[in-house]
This record gives sequence, structure tokens and C-alpha cells, in this order.
Amino acid sequence: MAVRLRLTRMGRRHRPFYRLAAMDSRNKRDGRVIEELGFFDPVTKDAEKALQVNKERAEYWLSVGALPTDTVRALLKRGGVAVKPHPKAKGA
Repeated sequence: MAVRLRLTRMGRRHRPFYRLAAMDSRNKRDGRVIEELGFFDPVTKDAEKALQVNKERAEYWLSVGALPTDTVRALLKRGGVAVKPHPKAKGA
């Protein structure tokens, strides 16, 4: 089972809200989640409240081989989680 760290969309129309989740890569975007790791609210003006990540659990999933999407990788860096570059990325 290939685990990915992805965003699942919540919220209503024109008011997006995302949850950061560890899920099987074969599941749909809003499908079954293995574990919730935090949330991201792009509409919030306050930068501290816009992103919340459970660092310990995110680091655990990264340590066991879960691959984050590009967007999640950027959010994790912003949240203070050390993320290695993707192995297939240019220059890596």
C-alpha cells in the first residue's frame, strides 16, 4: 500500500478548507483517510491560524515512506516539518 500525504477538501462553495491527511494513493481525493494530520485554511487572514500540522505524526509518516504531494510538501515546510526533496525531482 502506497501512502501519500494529501489534502482533502472540506468547506462550502467559494469557501475552501482543507485537511491534511495520510491516505492510500489509490483512494479518491476526498476518500477514506488513514489519519488526519492537520488542516489548512487558505481564506483566513491570520497566518498562524491558517495552517496547523501535527509535526510528530507528519514526521512519522514521512519516516515510514509516505510521499507528500507538492502542495503538502510546501505546507509542511511552512509548518516547520523537515521534508526531503522528492526522489524523482530534477536536481535531486
